[in-house]
Amino acid sequence: MSRRGWAMFAAMSLIWGVPYLLIKVAVGGVPVAVLVFARVAIGAVLLLPVAVRRGQLAALRPVLPWVVAFALVEIILPWFVLPEAELGISSSLAGLLVASVPIIVAVLSLLTGTGDRPGPLRWAGLLIGLGGVALLAGPDLAGSGVTSGTGRAVGEVLFVAVCYATGPLIANRKLAEVPPLGVTAACLALATVAYAPFAALRWPSAVPPPQVLASLAGLGVICTAAAFLIFFRLIADAGPARASVITYINPAVAVLLGVSVLGERVTPLMLIAFATILAGSVLATRPARLPGPGAPAAALPDRAALPARAAGPGVVPEAPGLPGRHGTGQG
Repeated sequence: MSRRGWAMFAAMSLIWGVPYLLIKVAVGGVPVAVLVFARVAIGAVLLLPVAVRRGQLAALRPVLPWVVAFALVEIILPWFVLPEAELGISSSLAGLLVASVPIIVAVLSLLTGTGDRPGPLRWAGLLIGLGGVALLAGPDLAGSGVTSGTGRAVGEVLFVAVCYATGPLIANRKLAEVPPLGVTAACLALATVAYAPFAALRWPSAVPPPQVLASLAGLGVICTAAAFLIFFRLIADAGPARASVITYINPAVAVLLGVSVLGERVTPLMLIAFATILAGSVLATRPARLPGPGAPAAALPDRAALPARAAGPGVVPEAPGLPGRHGTGQG
C-alpha cells in the first residue's frame, strides 16, 4: 500500500470511530430527528453535486426500489436508532456492540446461502463471536456503569448491527453494478426527505450549544461526506481486503474517545468481550480458500455471493463479511 494509502487508512480508522462520540454530544442538545436530518442533509448537499457531475445518478433508475430498501436499512433506520440508544448507554459500549457486524454478516450469509460453506474454523469463529456479543450485552454489565434500564438501548444497538449487516446482502445482489458514490448520494437524499417533516416538528426553539453544533457539522461534513469520498479512494489504492481492517479498528477508536473525552468507564469485562468478538470475526470471515500465487481470477470466490460492508469503486472480490462496494460501516 502506498504512503497515500496508509494516510487514508489512518484517516478512515479515526473518522469512522468518531461518530459515536459526536452522536453522544449532539443527542444531549437536539432531538434525535433533528440530529439525523442535519447529518444526512449536510452529506447529501456535499455528495449529490459530485454524483451528478460524474453522471452516476442516471444508472440508479433501473434499481431504484432496491436503492430505497438499501437506504432504509443502512441509513434511515440505524442512524435514528443509534442516537436513541446512546441516550441510555455510553458511546464506548455502542461502538463495541456495533463491532458485532461482521459476525452478523456471517450468520446472515449462512442463513441465506450467499456465502461459502463454513469450515470448522469459521464455525468456531461464529460461536466465539456470538459468545462475545452475549458477554457484552449480558446482565453482568450492570456492574460496569450500565444501569438495569439500558437493556432496551443495548437491543437497539444490536438492531443497528443487524441493519448494517443486512444492507450488504441487498447491495451485492441488486446494486453490484451501479456506481457506489451515486448510491450513497441518493440514499442520503432519500433520508433527508424522509426526516425533514419529523425534524421540522421537533426543531429546537433556541440555538443549540456550540459543542452540539460542532458535533452536527462534524457528523455531516467529516463522518459522512468526507468519509465516503476518502474511502472510495482508499478502496482504489489499497483494495477492499486491506481497507476492511478499519472494521476492527473503529470500535477501539470509539472506546478511546469515549474514555478520554467524555470520561466514560470501560471495564475489563467489556474489553474481554470486544477481544472475543474481534477474534470470532477474524475466524468467521476468513475466506474458505485462498488461491495460490499466480492463480487465475476465476479461482477467486464469486463476489456476487459475498456480503460487503463499505463502499468502493470497481468490481473486485473481497473476503466474506468484510467491506466491499456499498455500505457505511460506521455509526
